[in-house]
Amino acid sequence: MENNLSQFFFSGLATGAIYALIALGFCIIENSMKIVNFAQGDFLTLGGMFMFTFLYALHLPVVPAILLAVTATALVGAAMERFSMRPARSKDTVTLVFITIGASIFIRGAIKLLWGKSPKSLPYFTGDFPVDILGARILPQSLWIVGITFLVFLLLNYFYRHTRHGKAMRAMAYDRRTAALLGINVERMVMFSFALAGAMGAIAGVLIIPITTMTFDMGVVLGLKGFAAAVLGGYGNVMGAVVGGLLLGVIESLGAGLVSSTFKDVIAFVILLLVLFIRPRGILGRGEGERV
Repeated sequence: MENNLSQFFFSGLATGAIYALIALGFCIIENSMKIVNFAQGDFLTLGGMFMFTFLYALHLPVVPAILLAVTATALVGAAMERFSMRPARSKDTVTLVFITIGASIFIRGAIKLLWGKSPKSLPYFTGDFPVDILGARILPQSLWIVGITFLVFLLLNYFYRHTRHGKAMRAMAYDRRTAALLGINVERMVMFSFALAGAMGAIAGVLIIPITTMTFDMGVVLGLKGFAAAVLGGYGNVMGAVVGGLLLGVIESLGAGLVSSTFKDVIAFVILLLVLFIRPRGILGRGEGERV
């Protein structure tokens, strides 16, 4: 039983790390535009598909393929803001949210057209021989997922607190109008936010495609779970996104292992509803403008 608990826990950490990366993308857009980007899950699918192309069609090594996949998806995110969000010139939140839904449908259609409906998969980064950790047998790919997610969080935290663009994005999260008056190019920062959110999704995509087959619509469910993780941790809070993602992944894995795998996909949405009813601000949720 102890071994089973360890197995469920570490498996949940790997899954939760993917949710955390998606949640980070939601938080980045929330802090820049105060909206929910429903295309966030599709960035994951897009990143995985780009990775598949760069590895198998162009025969690139793993590291350059990852960097190119993340960059390409980030450019798609920037293009989404520049050519769909910005031309709307609307401050109505509902309108902007519907645009992200339309962008999500468009991206899924483009993926189906370019890569087809058949599932795609890739080999593990460093083999498939499991590692024993506290009685659990963990695939090296799972360790890559958790490690890279932690590294991304550290880099994102450093970016927000110690770089010029990061500080500009924090200022925009506090007060967009005041940031513009201080000389910050708000439109450029918003576009950069979408590029960064695209990169977060792409990193999740390139990490998860070796352990599960990827289809054109896979990002829908994963995107919703990432959203649930963001809400659980405190929507708009970067640390909360990571905590919420990891916690959701572990709870989901324990629930599927100890109760029934039938309820695995239901657990995330039950938790989302409970959080919205009991503590809408989430675990680490703070006041408006204090989220980054």
